Amino acid sequence: MSEWVQGTVIENIHWTQNLFSLRINAPVDDFKAGQFTSLGLDIEGERTARPYSFLSAPGQQPIEFFFYTATDGVLSNAMVALEAGDEIFVKREANGFFTLDEVPSAKTLWLLGTGTGVAPYFSMLKTDEPWQRFERVVLVHAVRQQSDLRYQELIDELSQEYGERFVFQAFVSREDVDSAIKGRIPEAINSGELERSTGIAITAEDSQL
Repeated sequence: MSEWVQGTVIENIHWTQNLFSLRINAPVDDFKAGQFTSLGLDIEGERTARPYSFLSAPGQQPIEFFFYTATDGVLSNAMVALEAGDEIFVKREANGFFTLDEVPSAKTLWLLGTGTGVAPYFSMLKTDEPWQRFERVVLVHAVRQQSDLRYQELIDELSQEYGERFVFQAFVSREDVDSAIKGRIPEAINSGELERSTGIAITAEDSQL
């Protein structure tokens, strides 16, 4: 069983009332982009923990996590109150097989995520692997409100570095937003709207989703 190590909060970013990012310095073992670890706090004398995917790239410090709070989320609501310099526990070893190792090479890699589920994709996109194995990468991020679309600076950096090889498509289900598709990803795939909006065909021969 992986041991806990002590981490130090470097920054707690409050994006919205319910959306946050934690940046933590912690002596974790090497991990693969797409993997997750556990974060924990001692609350009322008991270690409370849950898994979170790395948003940061392997080897990068501080490590970074992206999360929503829930009304009954004991841990997430406690993490919201953390400030720079506070301590948090992190599992030393990462877990999970949601990595590019499991994905066959193709012309186009589609990364489809909702809410904070895009965190492992950002970790992958910060590495060389997707750009070495795929001609083009399409990141699709679906949220309820425009205010939940974050990390635009990183998206802009990827666009600047990789040009037409990187495509970003936002979905916003509860608001009309320029350049975003209103609705949900499965419906847009079935109707062909996602392909029309990105200008990229989804085919069995050329695509990995």
